[in-house]
Amino acid sequence: MFTGIIEEQGVIKSCNLSLNGMEIAVLCEKILKDINIGASISINGACQTVVEFGENYFKVQVSNETLRVTNFKSLKAGDKVNLERALTLNKHIDGHIVSGHIDCTAEFTDKKDDGFSKRFFFKIPKEFTKYFIYKGSVAINGVSLTIASVNDTVISVELIPETLKNVNLSNLKKGDFVNIETDILAKYVEKIFTSKDNNSKVNYNFLAENGFI
Repeated sequence: MFTGIIEEQGVIKSCNLSLNGMEIAVLCEKILKDINIGASISINGACQTVVEFGENYFKVQVSNETLRVTNFKSLKAGDKVNLERALTLNKHIDGHIVSGHIDCTAEFTDKKDDGFSKRFFFKIPKEFTKYFIYKGSVAINGVSLTIASVNDTVISVELIPETLKNVNLSNLKKGDFVNIETDILAKYVEKIFTSKDNNSKVNYNFLAENGFI
């Protein structure tokens, strides 16, 4: 589990694609402080397992399933990636609960100045739009953000200068794709309501009465 609060921007050292998947080495500093083999690291929002590390890098082996649903195939040496270590029990949850399991990618379409912040727009695949609501949560390249608007298949989020300084979203160009993880709570609620064997007392009225919706 992660919080979506990025700790460091790493730099891709190498990407080796094969039929087995992709092996990625990432240059970094802060993330290495308490790293070990088998540790979980969020790379652009995707939870990956450390298989090797050294003085200034760590390495992961990316499965073909991860390559299918993320933007990892477009990574190249020199690219910046958002990094976060797994959540510990004594860590503040300043973002929202992020599993590190990417649902899809979304296309960056535009950005506009909005006072102190900048508003970024992303086009979401149609089948995933049901998970997005105004003021709901989303992780974009692993960054915990609040949805500022939903218009059909396009959502927007606001990023303040402090956030832009610490994450790789400021480098986006129109047409670039980002990794998207929808709010895990939305998926559980959907499962409860769509299950044919739903004998649970949890229903729309229960959620409304208890302040969940």
